Amino acid sequence: MVKIASVADAEALVGQEIGVSKWYEVTQRDIDLFAEATGDNQWIHVDPERAAKELPGGKTIAHGYLTLALIPRLTSEFVEFPGLQRTINFGCNKVRFSAMVCAGDEVRIRTRVARARKRAGALYLVSEHAIELKGARKPACTADTIGLYFLGDMS
Repeated sequence: MVKIASVADAEALVGQEIGVSKWYEVTQRDIDLFAEATGDNQWIHVDPERAAKELPGGKTIAHGYLTLALIPRLTSEFVEFPGLQRTINFGCNKVRFSAMVCAGDEVRIRTRVARARKRAGALYLVSEHAIELKGARKPACTADTIGLYFLGDMS
């Protein structure tokens, strides 16, 4: 478990891979709940019977943004922020969906710290993520995310 309790801790990790998660199975339930939350009920996501007949591979496809939304869940396995008061998602510099994630597929994340500095009284952290698809040669998703981590006394 990597612990980042200060800007200095994060700066020391720039350029380094900080972890790889365990494999996580993306279930039809995950897909259905995401569809319900976002209103994206396109049949390729939520109709397993039709997908079995009409889609290559015969399975429903997870939303790309569901794959992206797994980043906090997967990275929590190998990084923690002692003293964290709150986190603000500041955005993404780059997101690419390179391969489909289907119901029943397994994914994991590999994360590297790209940049770290103090900004607005918080740790400004840019992380590079590769969400790998079990059995595939290329990641399902790559994303550079930006977060503001308020780590207690940052004065």
